[in-house]
Parts: sequence; structure tokens; C-alpha cells
Amino acid sequence: MSMRLYSCLITVALLFYPYVALGDAQSHRKAAETLLVVMEVDQSLPQITAQVVETQLQQNPQLASQREVLQRFLSKYLNWESVKEDTITAYAQEFTEPELKKLTEFYKTPVGKKANEKMPQLAFISGQIGLKKAQENQAELRQMLGDQPNKP
Repeated sequence: MSMRLYSCLITVALLFYPYVALGDAQSHRKAAETLLVVMEVDQSLPQITAQVVETQLQQNPQLASQREVLQRFLSKYLNWESVKEDTITAYAQEFTEPELKKLTEFYKTPVGKKANEKMPQLAFISGQIGLKKAQENQAELRQMLGDQPNKP
């Protein structure tokens, strides 16, 4: 009798597994979305777009007359509705649901809010520092590349 009961329980569990897994995936995605909302990613995208335009114009001054075109293009494709689902997927792949919930709690604290406010600018500055260092030393890179035998 108990073997039959176990068989029934296993059958029921297997039948409902896809629904439980789907529920877990949905709650995981919801945790990622909640984190992104708390981090105000949707509100920071216009600032990121402006930074990208400025960087492009600094690197390519000849595009200065096309500033508005660049801004319109990036605003069209770098907006929350356009990137939301892919961004949620990326966060859900990189963090477990409990990690996402802990991050959400952190970003609700004063230090978390400050970190959220400062990190994009710090990341931009870090990127600029790295780019400047690479440009300052590009002669050395050319030399290193020239020293390498050509490989097929």
C-alpha cells in the first residue's frame, strides 16, 4: 500500500514540477526587476545616454553637428522599455533570488542609495582613466605588436 502511495506522490510531483519551476523563475525575475526599480535604473538611463553622447563627441569631434541625431538614436534604443526584459534576464542569470533580495535591501539603505548614485559616475571615470592610460602607452603597444612574429 505505501509503495503505491509513493508512486502516486512521485507522479503528482513530476506532473506539477513545470508549474513549480515556472513559479520559481517568475519570482526570480520579479526579484531582479524589484532590484532594478530600487536602483532606479529606469531613471538613470537618460543620464547614461547623455554620457555616451559626450564620450562619442569627445572621441569624434567631427560628430558635434550630429549631437541631436546621436541623442535621438540612443534615446530610442537605450530606454527602459527597450532594455528592461534583457536587463532583468542578465541580473537573474548573475544573481540567485536570495542574492537579489539582499541587494535590494542594501540599495534601500542610505549607503546603498549613495553607492547607487555614485557608482555610474565612478565607473565612467574609471573607464576614462583606463582609456587615457592605454592612449598614453599606445606606442609601447605598437612596439610590442611589431616585435611579435606574424602568425597565420
